[in-house]
Amino acid sequence: MLNLPKSTELRKPLPKAQIYRKFQLTNAQQTKFDSDISRIDIVNEISSRTIPAIQEGEKVKSIYVLSVILKTKDFDNKNIERIAKLIPQNLVFALQFEEEIQLAVFCEKLFTTEWMLETKAAIEFSGLNFDEVWENIIKKIEGGEWNNDLTLEENIEIKEKQEKLQKEIERLEKLARKEVQPKKKFELVNQKRKLEEELKKLI
Repeated sequence: MLNLPKSTELRKPLPKAQIYRKFQLTNAQQTKFDSDISRIDIVNEISSRTIPAIQEGEKVKSIYVLSVILKTKDFDNKNIERIAKLIPQNLVFALQFEEEIQLAVFCEKLFTTEWMLETKAAIEFSGLNFDEVWENIIKKIEGGEWNNDLTLEENIEIKEKQEKLQKEIERLEKLARKEVQPKKKFELVNQKRKLEEELKKLI
């Protein structure tokens, strides 16, 4: 699975009941979790023990891969975030629906790839130690542009700001299209332009 070495393979089920207890989910939340997710297993341990060629990092000693069998592609991201918060490890999620996989990682927020055929899904190692490997996995899954002069945390903070600005720009654009009063329309367009300038500075 994911083109990972056989030495990394393991099989440790993660019962859904454990998640329900940890987060004290309501009956409605449990029902939603169960309607999204069929099964969760820890399937790979990526570490210097299983891959001796890569050294431990200062922060990252190991990375675990979780297989999450989904009942629907239209799942709630919060359910994946709950799993990430339950396990205090660096986790890569292989979200699987039928014959397709979407890779995901939670680092301040959830990043995901596009859906792909199971046979095309793979995790690539790039880096001399697991700090570098982990950072490059996040970048690969997120798929956007990163500033190599900034830390991982600083890049993620910028991406969150970009996302918020983009949503607000789209909201103002919709309001401006619907607005019939010229003065109000002009104000909305000006607000949108200011945010677009702010967004350009972050890119």
